Amino acid sequence: MSRHVFRLPDLGEGTVSAEIVAWRVQPGEAVAEDQPLVEMSTDKAVVEVPAPVAGRLVSVAGQPGDAVAVGAELAVFEIETEGETATGSAAVAAAGTATRGGRIMASPATRRRAKQAGIDLARVAGSGPGGRIVGADLAAVMAAAAAAGAAPGASTAAAGIEEVPLIGIRRVIAQRMAEAKREAPHFAYVEEVDVTALESLRRHLNARLRPGEAPYTYLPFVVAALVPVLAQHPQCNARHDAARNLLLRHRAVHAGIATQTPDGLKVPVVRDAGRLGLRALAAEIRRVTAAAREGHARRDELSGSTITITSLGKLGGIVSTPILNLPEVAIVGLNRAIERPVVLDGQVVVRRMMNLSSSFDHRFVDGHDAAAMIQALKERLEQPATLFID
Repeated sequence: MSRHVFRLPDLGEGTVSAEIVAWRVQPGEAVAEDQPLVEMSTDKAVVEVPAPVAGRLVSVAGQPGDAVAVGAELAVFEIETEGETATGSAAVAAAGTATRGGRIMASPATRRRAKQAGIDLARVAGSGPGGRIVGADLAAVMAAAAAAGAAPGASTAAAGIEEVPLIGIRRVIAQRMAEAKREAPHFAYVEEVDVTALESLRRHLNARLRPGEAPYTYLPFVVAALVPVLAQHPQCNARHDAARNLLLRHRAVHAGIATQTPDGLKVPVVRDAGRLGLRALAAEIRRVTAAAREGHARRDELSGSTITITSLGKLGGIVSTPILNLPEVAIVGLNRAIERPVVLDGQVVVRRMMNLSSSFDHRFVDGHDAAAMIQALKERLEQPATLFID
């Protein structure tokens, strides 16, 4: 036998360290080459790191929540040298089948029981065929936890308190939100928009969709309207380079779409939105947001936005105060669109109204410029025919 020291590889985009989110294999367990070993969190995404060799995991460098520098020791494996028996190799191969393609093997009933008990099946050794987790395996873990006097997954459950570690994406979100509020003086601007005509166009287009096509939301219309608006107000389509003390104004609009995911809020990016027609824009928004929610988004799809659009949909409320997605200098929030009575040409009529709640970095965007940008966006949305002309 020989030992193999595995060091944290470069995870891209200048990452100097990453945080351990969850170990998929525990010390003492056999592992197959390329089997999922550990989930690591960078400031952009959670990355699954595979085992570099086949063998037995001897030790790991840290626990969930610990930071590991690129190039530092991450794990140590014990591997067979040439000429040794194949017994260990067979065991390793069998262990690799326990997570086919990274998927834990267990029945729906076992998964349901584990979820109810707060047990991570990735930490349960399976005794069934090919490492499958059976009911007896789960019962043993629950019995061990009970004997220790604690409910699985909650060290203070007896007091009615659940301790939730702030690790991975959730820690990154917390850090970035605090940084945004600390570093950028936010200037909020709210304007109401009459989207009656836009809603009529949206319903017309949805009625003409081909089978299987997802319906249009307001998002692609807003992004399409922002492209010409930001060409007139480039100071709002910018990123702050603090290291070089520069404001980088972009010609292309790289629209970040704030997306709620099981891991927390992520901002996938629709790149160069101006090159896309409305149909393609709607499809690209659906693609990148779905990838973010399902955890399949590439790291480059979660960075590089020049302005962010956030929407709470039906939960949008009347007004909100979105926090900037640094290093951007502007964010546009969509609130709920509802029908209500308004005065139009001296008459009280029912119109569909929606508020735009936006925030700007007051260091770089003056109040006048912010208001002018939102007023230009309002005009485009209230006259949706202008979305299709230069």
